[in-house]
Amino acid sequence: MNKLRLYLRLTRLVAVLGVGALLAAFLVPVERLTRRDLLGLRQRLTRWFLARLGNALPFRVSVHGQVPQKPMLWLSNHISWTDIPLIGMLAPLSFLSKAEVRTWPLAGWLAHKAGTLFIRRGAGDGGLLNQQLGRHLNGGRHLLIFPEGTTCDGAALRTFHGRLLSSAIESGIDLQPVAIRYLRDGQRCNVAPFIGDDDMLSHLLRLMNSDVAEVEIQLLEPIASNSGNRNELARRAQAAVSEALYGAQQQETQAAA
Repeated sequence: MNKLRLYLRLTRLVAVLGVGALLAAFLVPVERLTRRDLLGLRQRLTRWFLARLGNALPFRVSVHGQVPQKPMLWLSNHISWTDIPLIGMLAPLSFLSKAEVRTWPLAGWLAHKAGTLFIRRGAGDGGLLNQQLGRHLNGGRHLLIFPEGTTCDGAALRTFHGRLLSSAIESGIDLQPVAIRYLRDGQRCNVAPFIGDDDMLSHLLRLMNSDVAEVEIQLLEPIASNSGNRNELARRAQAAVSEALYGAQQQETQAAA
């Protein structure tokens, strides 16, 4: 029965990826013929595709908070590659991702066609990247980054780095903190995290062969970009996400002590 479930899930996932590939391939000649930047259309199609991709994954998703109506720089904690389709289905978003994703078969090509910006760790191109982020934000488009810089297992947050928040400050675009967590039987899920030496195929097979997990996405109170420098804003966003994810747990621990 488990094998049948796995095969059915994988078949559905392959079908969704095939639709995504067709959409991306369709946009290539359209952009060449019109000679226009169709990023707005790509974002809308990407949201539609990511909603189908998220539904093909073994998750039940609950969303709390309001999706912002004006462009914002979204800042989320980062647990897995699945964060992208699950958050990306909420609004037309562009993403910032590590350069390694660009080399992933099919997924990297789809991410590129969706308008994802890629960053190479330690490349020292923060100024140029902030200019690219600024152009996205000034164009009236939402943008999502993971300020921890890498994934973690969800037990605790890594430091939110502020160097990429200059684009929001200079553009006058506010920040939208996002908290995401994966749960199984009310406890932290140990299948969803994509960390360490995980490879995409092995992780995907483990995930698709697992029982359905709960995913909670919280859209927290926005932070005005003119209310501090980039490091102050990063600390405030990190504190808000930490409180949303671990506040109740920390309060129970303190009360027990």
